[in-house]
Amino acid sequence: MHDSSTIEICALASGSNGNCYYIGNHNDAVLIDAGISTRQLMLRFRQVGLDPSKVKALFISHEHSDHARGMQVLSKKLGISVYMTSSTYYALPRPFRPDYIKFFQPGETINIGSLAVHSFLKNHDAAEPCSFRIEHNGKSIGVLTDIGEPCANVTRHVSQCNALFLESNYDEKMLMDGNYPWYLKTRVASAKGHLSNLQALQLVQEHAGLSLECIFLSHLSQENNTPEIAMATFEPVKDKFRIKLTHRHQPAEVYTLGPPIQKTLFS
Repeated sequence: MHDSSTIEICALASGSNGNCYYIGNHNDAVLIDAGISTRQLMLRFRQVGLDPSKVKALFISHEHSDHARGMQVLSKKLGISVYMTSSTYYALPRPFRPDYIKFFQPGETINIGSLAVHSFLKNHDAAEPCSFRIEHNGKSIGVLTDIGEPCANVTRHVSQCNALFLESNYDEKMLMDGNYPWYLKTRVASAKGHLSNLQALQLVQEHAGLSLECIFLSHLSQENNTPEIAMATFEPVKDKFRIKLTHRHQPAEVYTLGPPIQKTLFS
């Protein structure tokens, strides 16, 4: 990448068995979450042609294993710090040595090289769950998964994004007709669970700003969703935005954000 104003983004893994999202420019990059093994992550970096040596920090959104299980080995492999809230750290099933951990307060902006990482609280059944909006040179990428229902923090940051990794976890009919026990169905659909395809669509329709150009549908359930159903749900906005899929067993495509595209808001 030669243009210092562009940003490359990639969902290296997305789903209930592991999550990791890359956001970087020509010099610096951050990872959001590390829910797969470092060996698998390095393989996926090679598959998409991204350089892991650009990664300067890892941010952990919350303590669930599909977001945090790989953080210790990865931080040592890359020689980077891991950022999380103190409540997230103490909620980890096996609190790790804190020498590579850096704490932030929800709502704080952390500068990593030329990238500004804006943190904010969200609704999820974790100790102190946060989402992130990463900004560089006037462009912003939101990583918004594991959200039970959109709060004011989420809607405010969505409106500022050029691209989104947006949770589109379940199809409501598949969830209710499926094999999950009732307590798990209600947990997934609760205000501290996950966003359905329809909730994700509504969030975009109601709160997307003029600068949004691309949405990666993320954290799709293997049991209660299909890529085809998720994409079909977003049919009403496919002429306004590029709608793309993420995957659990392979990386998504690398997307490059160039100059902002001007467009009109929803009527």
